[in-house]
Amino acid sequence: MAAASAVSVLLVAAERNRWHRLPSLLLPPRTWVWRQRTMKYTTATGRNITKVLIANRGEIACRVMRTAKKLGVQTVAVYSEADRNSMHVDMADEAYSIGPAPSQQSYLSMEKIIQVAKTSAAQAIHPGCGFLSENMEFAELCKQEGIIFIGPPPSAIRDMGIKSTSKSIMAAAGVPVVEGYHGEDQSDQCLKEHARRIGYPVMIKAVRGGGGKGMRIVRSEQEFQEQLESARREAKKSFNDDAMLIEKFVDTPRHVEVQVFGDHHGNAVYLFERDCSVQRRHQKIIEEAPAPGIKSEVRKKLGEAAVRAAKAVNYVGAGTVEFIMDSKHNFCFMEMNTRLQVEHPVTEMITGTDLVEWQLRIAAGEKIPLSQEEITLQGHAFEARIYAEDPSNNFMPVAGPLVHLSTPRADPSTRIETGVRQGDEVSVHYDPMIAKLVVWAADRQAALTKLRYSLRQYNIVGLHTNIDFLLNLSGHPEFEAGNVHTDFIPQHHKQLLLSRKAAAKESLCQAALGLILKEKAMTDTFTLQAHDQFSPFSSSSGRRLNISYTRNMTLKDDVAIAVTYNHDGSYSMQIEDKTFQVLGNLYSEGDCTYLKCSVNGVASKAKLIILENTIYLFSKEGSIEIDIPVPKYLSSVSSQETQGGPLAPMTGTIEKVFVKAGDKVKAGDSLMVMIAMKMEHTIKSPKDGTVKKVFYREGAQANRHTPLVEFEEEESDKRESE
Repeated sequence: MAAASAVSVLLVAAERNRWHRLPSLLLPPRTWVWRQRTMKYTTATGRNITKVLIANRGEIACRVMRTAKKLGVQTVAVYSEADRNSMHVDMADEAYSIGPAPSQQSYLSMEKIIQVAKTSAAQAIHPGCGFLSENMEFAELCKQEGIIFIGPPPSAIRDMGIKSTSKSIMAAAGVPVVEGYHGEDQSDQCLKEHARRIGYPVMIKAVRGGGGKGMRIVRSEQEFQEQLESARREAKKSFNDDAMLIEKFVDTPRHVEVQVFGDHHGNAVYLFERDCSVQRRHQKIIEEAPAPGIKSEVRKKLGEAAVRAAKAVNYVGAGTVEFIMDSKHNFCFMEMNTRLQVEHPVTEMITGTDLVEWQLRIAAGEKIPLSQEEITLQGHAFEARIYAEDPSNNFMPVAGPLVHLSTPRADPSTRIETGVRQGDEVSVHYDPMIAKLVVWAADRQAALTKLRYSLRQYNIVGLHTNIDFLLNLSGHPEFEAGNVHTDFIPQHHKQLLLSRKAAAKESLCQAALGLILKEKAMTDTFTLQAHDQFSPFSSSSGRRLNISYTRNMTLKDDVAIAVTYNHDGSYSMQIEDKTFQVLGNLYSEGDCTYLKCSVNGVASKAKLIILENTIYLFSKEGSIEIDIPVPKYLSSVSSQETQGGPLAPMTGTIEKVFVKAGDKVKAGDSLMVMIAMKMEHTIKSPKDGTVKKVFYREGAQANRHTPLVEFEEEESDKRESE
C-alpha cells in the first residue's frame, strides 16, 4: 500500500471468509417455489466487474455481499473504528479501516473511499442505501477516477435529488405534483410567506433529504421558525446542505412507491408498487408489496408514470418513484430516490428477482434482464423493520449490546436481512435498525399470518426493541383490513402502545419454575465438578424426611409465591389465595434453553433466559419479562434527582443549548438539542421555573439518564421537603 495512504488494510482470505463465521441467518440458495423461470441475460457490452467495494455498513453491506459472492464477484468492505468487528467486515474478502466512528469522518469521506477502491483495485463501488448513495459529487468523482458507480448517472442524481428540480421535471412530463415552494430564495421570511400562501399545515423538507431527515410538519405559523431551524440543522448534519422546500401537507394520505429500473440502452421497466404508509417520525416501519386494495388499472398507471419519470432523466439502475395517494387512489409525485431502497426485498419476493444482481449486471453494461411483459406479480410480501428503540418513549432510539439474539429460521419465503449477531453492539453513532424481517405467501392474509408467527420467534434481550409494537400493529383489525395511511400510528396510538399487562399468575408460576430449575441445574453442575455428594451445596431438590419443604419467593411488583416441593418432583405454588400445581423440565435446542411446563394441567413451552435480575419467557403467545427484586443492601444507590430537571433520553451529543443559569422558562420551552443515532431530539422543560445550572456545553457528550439542567428550588418544593 502506498505510504501516502492514511488508510490501514485488513486482508481477509476469500475462501476462508466464504464460510468462516457466517451466521445461520443467511438465505439458502434462491429457489422460487411458486414458479420456475429461466433468467435471460444479454452479453455484457461494458466492463467486467470482478471486484466491488461496498461503501456502506450493516445489513445493506451484507445484502450486497451475498449477491456478489453468488456471482463470483470479490467484495471489499470499509469500516469505521466502531465497526472493526462487525459482520460486514467478516463477510468481505478484504476490509479497510477508514477512520473514527462519526460518519462524517468515515463513511461519508469520499476521498478515503476512493483511495480504498484504488488500493484494492476494485472496478466498481456499490453505495448501498444512505450515506453517499444519492450524492452527485461522489458519483461524479467515481466517474473522474474511472471507477464504475453502481447507480444512476450524476445528472439523474442531481435532477432527482434536488426536490425542487425533480418536481419541475415531473410537472413538465405530465406527472401531477404536490403544491409547494421549491425556489432558490432560502430566507426565513420567504419560506414563511410561502407557507402562509400554501396554507397550514405544511411540510418543511430538506431539498436533498431522505429517510425522514430534515423533515418537519408545521401546523401553525407560531411554530414555523423553530421547526425550520431544527430541520435545517438536521439536514446539514445528514446531507451537508440545509436548503429547504415547503409543501402542502396532506392529512391521512397513503405513501405508495414504484420500483423502477433503467439500463444504458435506453430501456426502463417497473416492478410494481410497495405501500410504505405506516411510519413513525416520517420513517417507514413496515412495508408491503403489492399495495393493498389497488386495482390493476391503477397499478398500471402508477408503473407507467414511474417509467416516464425515469426516462425523463435517462435513468440507469435501481430507483424508486414515490407518490402520495388519496382515498380515491388519485396520486401525486412526491420524490424519486435514486438508489436501492431499504424495502427492496418485498419487491424481490413478489417478482422472483434479485435486484442487486440486476444492479451489478446493468452497471457492467448489460440490458435489463426481463422485458415489462416478463415481469409478473406473484403473491404478497411484508417487511418489518426491527429497531433498537422504545415505542413507549416516543420511539426513542437506544444503544447497547445484543445479549441474546435468536431469529426465525430462514427459508425461501422468510428472509432475515441483518448486519448484527448475538453479542454485537447497536452503536450510538448509526441508525438503530437491527434487522429487516421479510416474509412471502400466496396472498396478503397468509403473508400477514406468517409475519406475526415470525415476529414471535424474533427474540432479543439486552435492549428495548419494537418487536411487540410490530406484533400489535400487524394484528390491528384496520391494518389487517388494509386500511393504511401515514397517520395510522398516531390514530391508533392507544391500541398499538398497550401498556404491558401485569403478568398472569400462571406466568409467574412459569417464571418461578424456571428459576428453580435453573438453580437445580447449577447445583447439579457443581456436584459433578466437586465430586462431593455430601456437600450441603450438592442438593437443591427440597427433599425433607417425612415433611414437605416450603420456600417463599418474591418476584416483580413484590408478588409473594409460596413454593412447596412435592415428593414426586412437582411443585405446589400459592399466590395470594390461589394454589397451582406445577411441574416441568428444562431442555436445550441449539444455544437456547427451553422450559417445558404444566400449570394446573395446561402444558406450554417457552424459551427461558435469565439475565441479571430479569427472567425472560418467549412463547407463541408473546414475550414476558419478570423482575427478580434485588435486596436493598445490594441495590446501587441512585443519584439524587435534580430539582425536576430533564434527563438525557439517550447517549448523544449536545448540539445546541438555548438557556443559561438564571433564565426563567415555561413548561414546554426548548432547553437544548441533542444529536444521537442520526436524529435530532429537542429537550423541553418539564415545568415552569428558573434555571439554576446547565450541566453540558454545546459539543459535549451526555450519557443516557444523566441530568441536563437543574432548576432553582421553588418555595412549594421547600415546603413539601419540610
